[in-house]
Amino acid sequence: MTHPDPLPESERLKFKAVLAGCPELDALTGHVRAFGKMLTQLQGDQLPQWIKAVRADDLPSLHAFVNGLERDLAAVTAGLTLPWSSGVVEGHVNRIKMIKRQMYGRTGFDLLRKRVLLAS
Repeated sequence: MTHPDPLPESERLKFKAVLAGCPELDALTGHVRAFGKMLTQLQGDQLPQWIKAVRADDLPSLHAFVNGLERDLAAVTAGLTLPWSSGVVEGHVNRIKMIKRQMYGRTGFDLLRKRVLLAS
């Protein structure tokens, strides 16, 4: 799960040995890194080429992921290209839902509102 650059040399050698022993894992690693680069560097214009490269390999789990991406390709491409993100809003929604779950069955909206406002 960690980028290989900051790994110690011994860990990097182990990683290379694992990849050498399994060509499917090596291909998967390459595709995941390419997708991560698209994601972090906002290179959504490269998505069609990435999808084509994934389809060329026999990686069923990535094929399922690509099928999901293709269901709304325009939105995924925009998300990988545009600098705007709704991540902050989603984080707040997630936080409010967690507070609501903690209070399940205790009281109504008034207490939820107070807890959300006091937690901010």
